[in-house]
Amino acid sequence: MIEIKVPAVGESISEVTLVKWLKKEGDYVNRDEVLCELESEKATFELTAEQAGALHIVGEEGATLKIGDVACTVDETAAKPEGASVAAPAPAEQAAAPAQAAAPAAPKAEAPASDVKATPVANAIMSDKQVKPAEVKGSGSLGRIMKQDVLDAINNPGKRGGDKAFGREEKRDKMSNLRKVVSRRLVEAKNSTAMLTTFNEVDMTRIMDIRKQYKDTFKENHGVNLGFMSFFAKACSIALLEWPAVNAYIDGETILYHDYCDISIAVSAPKGLVVPVLRNTESLSMAELEKKVLEVAKKARDNKLTPDEMSGGTFTITNGGVFGSLMSTPIINIPQSAILGMHKIQDRPMAVNGKVEIRPMMYLALSYDHRIIDGRESVGFLVRVKELLESPELLLLGKDPVKALLEL
Repeated sequence: MIEIKVPAVGESISEVTLVKWLKKEGDYVNRDEVLCELESEKATFELTAEQAGALHIVGEEGATLKIGDVACTVDETAAKPEGASVAAPAPAEQAAAPAQAAAPAAPKAEAPASDVKATPVANAIMSDKQVKPAEVKGSGSLGRIMKQDVLDAINNPGKRGGDKAFGREEKRDKMSNLRKVVSRRLVEAKNSTAMLTTFNEVDMTRIMDIRKQYKDTFKENHGVNLGFMSFFAKACSIALLEWPAVNAYIDGETILYHDYCDISIAVSAPKGLVVPVLRNTESLSMAELEKKVLEVAKKARDNKLTPDEMSGGTFTITNGGVFGSLMSTPIINIPQSAILGMHKIQDRPMAVNGKVEIRPMMYLALSYDHRIIDGRESVGFLVRVKELLESPELLLLGKDPVKALLEL
């Protein structure tokens, strides 16, 4: 009997949450086959079988396990069944299966798709009763379909479970490790920094014109869309090197300055907010930035980010505009000293050369730690970002083309 233990995944991580078993009790598993998904405070990863054999589950789904705890065991002496392995039903399923031995066997519906979030018991009942997952409203964590949700859908055909008139139900969910860390760090940032926010606004006309004119060629040449984040990451990279205090942070009684830009990008993942890091953005082209953003965003949605991909960072960009936010005061991602908030682009009347014109405008918010960044640095940085975004030639060429021409 081989014990499969929770491995160490980082110096600062002491416990993980067992998210989901991918195999059932009694399944015959092969060496290196994925058994379950574990979630740490920084990332989700998989636990694999060290040897082939019969699986015995020790840790329950949703349980918090310490590093080194036994998650399961594998009996390597078990004989491999001929053909496909047949899993023994989980104890909960045996108890929950409705007794209908005397009833004629009804044709089985196709098993729910593997990507549907449902408990094994709920999956079994949906398959047996020919209930589609789309007809059931999940009440579990992250919308997971529970046994009672399926029974409610069966007893109330045509009405999704949980949609009760004048309902006053409540539920209590256990906080995930990721949510615990986000909560702790946000409170720590508020309590340990002298944080305040300065605002400005940027006219997005030039950038939107460039995207409209060149988006098809850009996609054809580089295989990715030309989005807004590459413009903002490039503008911030230039401004950070010009205003080094914004790119620094306090380390004990010293200030640590960085001559490079590692920009963290806030991404809304299924399990909560994650902040992967784009390394050396000052050296990346627009296409390279877009590819990096696409890569980390996909990994975030698939819960495939590694701890290393979310460690470090000298500055953060967050975009509440994708959710419709017009203005906000983002919280610093400690130990960093500043964070830029992007917001919704909205047509507004603006005074341009003595005339009123409708322009696509975006409010920018820079939250910063006043212990290390003074008003001159914060405002100067934000004004520089605005200047670069409103004059894309400065952003793309690195200098004013007219000045460059006159210097010749």
